[in-house]
Amino acid sequence: MRKAFVVAGCVAALGLVPSAAVATPGTGVSATVLAKGTSEGALKLKTKGATDVVVRTITIAPGGSTGWHYHPGQVIAVVQSGTLTRTLDDCSVETTPAGKSFVEPAGGRHIHVGRNLGSDPVVLYVTYLLPEGAPISVDADAPAGCS
Repeated sequence: MRKAFVVAGCVAALGLVPSAAVATPGTGVSATVLAKGTSEGALKLKTKGATDVVVRTITIAPGGSTGWHYHPGQVIAVVQSGTLTRTLDDCSVETTPAGKSFVEPAGGRHIHVGRNLGSDPVVLYVTYLLPEGAPISVDADAPAGCS
């Protein structure tokens, strides 16, 4: 019992002693946050094999549309400004305002269209995780019953 108290006391004492820094400070490095968005839930990402990572800024003018399409790889998007309205393959509608983010799954089963129904431009910062050599998006027909 006494040994357990001694070990516990040592562990507690170590928590009070400042630790030596093992990292070195950076020099000549600067960074700019382009966009920050909070997802509604957990983000799940997976890739298979070599992956092209593409980062783009997309601006959709008021009244503009991406057209129906899908992505061969997963997409992570942050809405920097405006509000993006997406219609998904099941005809459901998701609205994502500035400061929010979303993930679009890969594959032809996940067709969608993005629209700017507002009066200000929608600005998106988008990261694509694509199979090596794949296009960013593939045009698709609207699902039956969706507009």
